[in-house]
Amino acid sequence: MVFLSLNLLVRARGPDEFWRKRKIFKLAAHYIGRRKNCYSITIRTVQRALVYATQGRHEKKEDIRELREQRLEAATTQHGINFRTLKEGLARCNILLNRKVLADLSIWEPRSFKALTDIACTRAKQDHLKTVHNIEVPKNVFVRGLIK
Repeated sequence: MVFLSLNLLVRARGPDEFWRKRKIFKLAAHYIGRRKNCYSITIRTVQRALVYATQGRHEKKEDIRELREQRLEAATTQHGINFRTLKEGLARCNILLNRKVLADLSIWEPRSFKALTDIACTRAKQDHLKTVHNIEVPKNVFVRGLIK
């Protein structure tokens, strides 16, 4: 296509504009009325929706993190130990589990979680941590350092 003047070049936006608008209209296909037909309204609505979607993804991650924290706090209090002591005792025994796995264990495998709390409590008591003075140590748990 040959353009004899600059005005004609500027006016011939060509297929690029069509496909750019098509992307936006596809995102707005489920809207009602002018929100899906009129480009100037559609572009604002789609932009707002994308911003809300991004915020929603961040809030979802935050909610999941808070839920796991609550579950871990409840499970550790139920076994008579706080979460900080549990995490420290497990780390000293080289049991490296993240919060997600611990929260899932506390729900779906309560006996396994109880065993982990016993191990952490025994190791914390052995290492004389300040937070376990009033906690009763299970008799059937042996960690490295107690075997002589």
